[in-house]
Amino acid sequence: MSRPCSAVFLLLASPLVSQQTPVASRVRFTDVAAESGISFRHESGASADKQMFETFGSGVGVIDFDNDGKPDLFFANGANLSQGKRSPGNVLYRNLGNGKFEDVTAKARLAGGGMFATGVIVGDYDNDGFLDIYLTGFGANRLYRNNGDGTFADATAKAGVGAGGWSASAAWLDYDRDGDIDLFVGRYLDYDIRKPPFCGFNKPGYRMYCEPQLFDGMPALLYRNNRDGTFTDVSRDAGVANPVGKSLGVAIGDIDLDGWPDIFVANDGVRNFLYRNKGDGTFDDITYGAGVGYDVNGKALAGMGAEIADLDGDGLPDIFFTAFSDQYNPIFRNLGKRLFEDATVKTGLPPSVRTLGFGAKVFDFDNDGHPDIYVTNGHVIDNVALYDQRLSYRQPDLLYRNLGAGRFRDVSAESGPAFRIRHVGRGLAVADFDNDGDIDVVVSDSGGNPLLLRNDGGNRNHWIALRAHGRESNRFGIGAKVRVTAGGRTQSREVNPYGSYLSTSDTRLHFGLGSAVAARVEIEWPTGKKQIIDNVPAGKVLELDEADANR
Repeated sequence: MSRPCSAVFLLLASPLVSQQTPVASRVRFTDVAAESGISFRHESGASADKQMFETFGSGVGVIDFDNDGKPDLFFANGANLSQGKRSPGNVLYRNLGNGKFEDVTAKARLAGGGMFATGVIVGDYDNDGFLDIYLTGFGANRLYRNNGDGTFADATAKAGVGAGGWSASAAWLDYDRDGDIDLFVGRYLDYDIRKPPFCGFNKPGYRMYCEPQLFDGMPALLYRNNRDGTFTDVSRDAGVANPVGKSLGVAIGDIDLDGWPDIFVANDGVRNFLYRNKGDGTFDDITYGAGVGYDVNGKALAGMGAEIADLDGDGLPDIFFTAFSDQYNPIFRNLGKRLFEDATVKTGLPPSVRTLGFGAKVFDFDNDGHPDIYVTNGHVIDNVALYDQRLSYRQPDLLYRNLGAGRFRDVSAESGPAFRIRHVGRGLAVADFDNDGDIDVVVSDSGGNPLLLRNDGGNRNHWIALRAHGRESNRFGIGAKVRVTAGGRTQSREVNPYGSYLSTSDTRLHFGLGSAVAARVEIEWPTGKKQIIDNVPAGKVLELDEADANR
């Protein structure tokens, strides 16, 4: 069925691919967290002191830690630092494959030692074939190495990636394409827990969380993998240590298709950063020229979660990120030549929203071949209704269906009971947890229980999934480019589970095929090797091995 590709990377559809119209089916999302055995509850640390980190929440990571083909779940947890209390601990759930999850935290040794954990970044940093976990947090970060036997070991000190300050979203990427993944860490505010300022009206019940404008930002960190279990901080030399950054969302993607992974940072209240990888170990900040730093009116948004993905099917990666209430969630369309336009209104997304968006994922929830957008919402001010009765702390999520060519429609109200749930959404990740052919959603809640949203009906259309096995490239093929042609259309994606907010999704790539029963799959590995597999049948998880590729 498969064969190595020639040196020419073809873009023709397979003659056996169906040209029919995708099935128009209604998909419903239902929260099954409780019945699945997920009882985790997040500790936000909420206190009368209104410390800024209490608004932050924590993320969630999808990790098949035991390589059994069933995506497992890792929830980061906060702590009540105002009262000097240690975190109740992070939780690792093993997917049992029958709709149930088992808490295996104690055996795995991943409770976390009491830190206020924020982000969960999953990747195989030592190329041993097992996914490891990097945890960002308030005060320090930690790296847990997967021992391959169901347990993890704290490798932070040896690796030299403990960082400091207040870290937010992060991502693994092979920025120098040497075959080992490196680590980019966004950091938020220069914040002193001993000196929380008073914000809001000075009367009982009206103290509120302060705005980030009252605090200085912090430079991001870039750790180069030394290929021996240690890392070197190359942030300044690489050109990504801008001290004005107030990073919340981090997304990775090759925005100019030159073969090198670039970095987009969604900042809170200051301009965003778009770092172009020059291919020599350094980055250029091309934000101003690219036009992605500000909103359509030239103002800095409160950027939260971020995604880089081809939303309109033209083969160029676009940028989407979430923002504050009474702002909007912008789509920056890639025009080529490192230029973007704010195409939010053109795409059908609203020019203003009352919800406050955090995690966001681009994925094809109905398998029609067009990538959709999911946004989880929740305000940061718990008493916001005292100041603006239009707004609420707990908010419902949003689902935007891609109608084709990058045009979207809000289908939240018709997509099941999950979108009637009001919560304080923060982290968001996706995976096909039940391996039934459609993508499910997991959302972390600040101070509450997470949502595990089962997708019912998305598998009425056809699909394929891909798992990459790197050889010269990093083991999980992070950064590999995949094109799938079916039904007369070509979809372009990268193997990249990062983005959103504080979270990591499944390392497997999932493509909806509509009614097409077969597809052509093309992959370009970070090494430059390429391969083509023709007539891949729908409903299959395809194992792609770099050993089968040619330069």
